[in-house]
Amino acid sequence: MTTGANTSSSGFHRSTSPNRRQFVQAAAGAAGLAAMASAGTLFAQPGSGRRGRFLIQPGATVLFQGDSITDAGRKRDDNEPNSQPAMGDGYAWLAAAEMLVDRPDADVKFYNRGISGNKVYQLAERWQQDCLDLKPDVLSILIGVNDYWHKHNGQYDDTIEVYENDYRALVKRTKEALPDVKLVVCEPFVLKVGAVDDTWFPDFEGYPAAAKRVADEAGAVWVPFQSMLDDAAKIAPPEYWLRDGVHPTSAGATLMAHQWLRSVRRAGFRARG
Repeated sequence: MTTGANTSSSGFHRSTSPNRRQFVQAAAGAAGLAAMASAGTLFAQPGSGRRGRFLIQPGATVLFQGDSITDAGRKRDDNEPNSQPAMGDGYAWLAAAEMLVDRPDADVKFYNRGISGNKVYQLAERWQQDCLDLKPDVLSILIGVNDYWHKHNGQYDDTIEVYENDYRALVKRTKEALPDVKLVVCEPFVLKVGAVDDTWFPDFEGYPAAAKRVADEAGAVWVPFQSMLDDAAKIAPPEYWLRDGVHPTSAGATLMAHQWLRSVRRAGFRARG
């Protein structure tokens, strides 16, 4: 599985297989975000005069949206920001926790409204309450694997064109209601293990490509999870990262959190709302 680029998100050229040291060094770079953030990389420091360069400002509300990968077993009757039970056990909580530790004075509020099994149209059905009413300053969306998976197993009959058009409409609706929102669009992903076999390809590969088009049109930050996992699977077997080909293990969720933070940090002032 490839994303059509010559170079992956972790910096490895597609034509060469990274050795263990290269991959660990790349992961260590992402894991070192705590030190970078404390030096003003993820948040502007008080009095620095550099607020406009940072995607996540002090006092911001950050919302993670998606399906079970984002849901990650969150406690849905806990509506408090920055609550671990409310955030679940996945990448959303791990990324939020990193930032909460980095800058406890930044007063950033993190929410998770992912729901297991969701497809794009189901996000749209609950978007007012679970997104627009929260008025996020930064909105991160990971959606798409169910749009294909449920079609693949006969439980859903829409097409990739419906996925892309529904996604584009959702983003348009969001930007009309929240014109200053900063968007983060995450790449849908799978690895060939467990529920994911040869019959998924090449059809599934169209979904990450569609999400990338939506992200590019919206000027969103792009988080390249598929290319990250493709590289990771060269170092450890797919089941080390995704227990069934779709849902992350602890190691996979941690790697996702690192990639999310890295992408947001790199985007900085280049992101457009």
